[in-house]
Amino acid sequence: MSLGRLLAVPFRFRLWRPRHLALIGDDLLGRAREPGGSHQDHLASAVAWLCHAQDVRDSEADAGGVAAGWSFEDGWLPSYPETSGYIVETLVAAAELLDRPELVGRAHRILDWELSIQRGDGAFPGHFGEAGSAPVVFNTGQIIHGMVTGFQRLGRDDCLDAAVAAGRWLASFQEADGCWRTNVHNGCVHTYNSRAAWAVARAGVAAEDRELLAVARRNLDWALTQQRASGWFTANAFTRDRDPFTHTIAYAIRGLLEGGLLLDDDRFVAAATRAARALAEAQAEDGSLAGTFGDGWRPTARYCCLTGLAQMAINWLRLAEAAGEGELVASARRAIGYLKRCHRRTGPPEVAGGVAGSTPIWGGYSRFEYPNWAPKFFADALILDLGRHDLLVEAPVASLAVGEGA
Repeated sequence: MSLGRLLAVPFRFRLWRPRHLALIGDDLLGRAREPGGSHQDHLASAVAWLCHAQDVRDSEADAGGVAAGWSFEDGWLPSYPETSGYIVETLVAAAELLDRPELVGRAHRILDWELSIQRGDGAFPGHFGEAGSAPVVFNTGQIIHGMVTGFQRLGRDDCLDAAVAAGRWLASFQEADGCWRTNVHNGCVHTYNSRAAWAVARAGVAAEDRELLAVARRNLDWALTQQRASGWFTANAFTRDRDPFTHTIAYAIRGLLEGGLLLDDDRFVAAATRAARALAEAQAEDGSLAGTFGDGWRPTARYCCLTGLAQMAINWLRLAEAAGEGELVASARRAIGYLKRCHRRTGPPEVAGGVAGSTPIWGGYSRFEYPNWAPKFFADALILDLGRHDLLVEAPVASLAVGEGA
């Protein structure tokens, strides 16, 4: 960070405010770490924060969505179409596991809002969905996840129609090698768009649409070209000149894993396994992972990206359950233990039940922020570790998913 940017930090993030100072002080003095409770207690707390993040938008034009998060800089942020989309599956799963049927109504509210902002060409607006915001491959893909859940779990045909339309928009400019090079974040290609490819595969299976399955397969084939023998992925950061966050590495792994399972393609699962094993080897004894990694799995940050750690717990548990990688359960549980100790279940409503972007809170990922996708992935990891894979992952339709001609 340049000297000018460093000097601007106190003003940008209003570090003099009592609540901000208290949160920083907690990290400095080690008070942010709490004794871990039960999975159920942590799940209920994380879901309560997500509900509050939805409720703070109720009187706004983006009512129904979930606020992107709470930050030192801007307070509660607008509803975020991308992450609200995949929060749907978490709320529907938690409704059953926690015996809270009202969470299904919240999922419907998100879906209704998302459908209200879908464009005529099938894409969804990028960023916060404000007027003029350009659609982005990754963001639209994550909303497809919510739409497929709306169809499969909630019986909404309008959601399947929306998912197919969004998938066809993604197909319309996919290049011959399977890569998306337009409508991409920061104007550069991203291996982690494999998670959008997985969404397209889900839509293809749900709609029995072989064209969408082919779109997904082409992108995952391209993603394989970005992996080195060590398991490392190139072109996997938000920008060309930075090392990838654990967050985007985990996105790439999940897309290849779940896409490979749906398409019944062992190559994709093997690629996910190589990367996941490498991160398991890089995991610290306390369960944490570095916030960023350089080529060859070299840690390049001293903070932990809590979102990415939660995502890796999910990946390790899924590989153990679906690909026979049972030794990765230990890594997942160490990660969950660390996340529990960092999960604040008490305090003001902005933070109680939330998960900070980084620990310490001034770390480089979502600095001084509680993003909504962090508790979402933490909740998913807890649900999977409770043995309820059935609530979050659907089985493929083999007759459609198998074979290069799909």
